[in-house]
Amino acid sequence: MKPTHSRPQSNKSQIQLIHQYYSYTGFYEFIWIAIKNAFPFIVGFVAAIITANLFIDVNLTLARLTELLPVYGVLTFFFISETILGLVPPEIFIVWSGNMATPWKFLSILAILSYAGGLAAYWLGKLFTTMPTFHNYLEEKMAKQLRNSKKWGGILIVIGALLPVPFAVSCMTAGIIKYPFKSVMFYGLLRILRIFAYGFVIFNLI
Repeated sequence: MKPTHSRPQSNKSQIQLIHQYYSYTGFYEFIWIAIKNAFPFIVGFVAAIITANLFIDVNLTLARLTELLPVYGVLTFFFISETILGLVPPEIFIVWSGNMATPWKFLSILAILSYAGGLAAYWLGKLFTTMPTFHNYLEEKMAKQLRNSKKWGGILIVIGALLPVPFAVSCMTAGIIKYPFKSVMFYGLLRILRIFAYGFVIFNLI
């Protein structure tokens, strides 16, 4: 009788090999360091939002702002939001664009502004590295992580661009770890795809 081979064991072996590769190449450590560097900024902004929400309904207020502000005011507010950690849900602005006379035109503007906001956030991250204390910490304590950023930084941008997490945070982190700007521009284009995908869904619901 011929020996049989168990497929689950083979699959488990492949998973173990992938895990081993990521461990040896520093992938897990890179992701952890990137998240840890962005964490204080996220916590500070979230704390500000929670504090504000104790006194006002933030989401309702934001929705009202899109009704009260002129068009250029809404677009400016959206760009600032998408640059400074991007914790204001873009869906609010997509709904606003859906109520305009030319919804796809304004959705296109939102997509471009969201993409541009992420690029601006990248340069904010770079700005942090010019602070002497922060710069010395990066050079002395994170030399290995900076090398790994050339291999793994694109994953952060893709996650931020496509998933419901702040795109600006991913881009700012990429700036902090000195991930190449051209790669941020390339992977960041997925953000435009996401805005249009969300717009297509939301426009069919409103």
